[in-house]
Amino acid sequence: MSDLRPRVRRGLGRRPSLPRGIPLRAVLPNAVTALALCSGLTGIRFAILGNWEAAVLMVLAAAVLDGIDGRIARLVRAESRFGAELDSLSDAISFGVAPALILYLWSLQALGRFGWLVALLHALFCALRLARFNAQIDLAEQPHKSAGFLTGVPAPAGAALALTPLYLWLWTGEPVVREPVVIALWTVLIAILMVSSVATFGPKIRLRQNVRFEAIAAIVALTAALVSAPWTTLAIVAIVYLASIPLSMRSYRRIKRLRAAGGDAASVPGPTVL
Repeated sequence: MSDLRPRVRRGLGRRPSLPRGIPLRAVLPNAVTALALCSGLTGIRFAILGNWEAAVLMVLAAAVLDGIDGRIARLVRAESRFGAELDSLSDAISFGVAPALILYLWSLQALGRFGWLVALLHALFCALRLARFNAQIDLAEQPHKSAGFLTGVPAPAGAALALTPLYLWLWTGEPVVREPVVIALWTVLIAILMVSSVATFGPKIRLRQNVRFEAIAAIVALTAALVSAPWTTLAIVAIVYLASIPLSMRSYRRIKRLRAAGGDAASVPGPTVL
């Protein structure tokens, strides 16, 4: 009994461990995600004021911030479930609610209730896409992801595509690209692409060895074009991306056939362009 007493005393005196909070290194990527959320909400404010250029730029700024927050998290090893949930909430507002309200205030409100229904459809389908992504994030078997593709149009790209008529209007000033019926049909098409199961090119596209220098030159030229003629460049980039979807679907089918024939998924390369 005398040998047990010290152990009991030590056990009784031990303080219960407190749950750990968010590590300090996770503050930076989560702050970038929060900044993306603020950019999307600010885009709505500019749309209410009728400042369409600033509204579009705020949504695009949110897309840029959304593209770097995950990279920062991986760089500082601060990936967390909290960050993933915050990122999805930010995406739902910045790329679902914000573009829907911008398009509604810019054109769709002329259609009355139907225009509001179209705006709701874009926001809803964006949220459904993000919910599907969160539900599948822990699945071991994801055919599109394992092959280097995405399932459907991602939320940032969907927002950028939905705003394409606004780019064209800011570029040309033509009233036809602001026609409510045209905007409604375009918005519905992009919303469907976001929740679709088509394979789209992901960020891990590999370039062939002999065209990497040309790719760097193209990126420099694209950056210069965005600075000098932003609306023209954005419209062209959006149209090119939309035209690439049939190519990505064909590329995925080819890789899927190769994997089915070879039987070893890891040995078959992912999507390669140029």
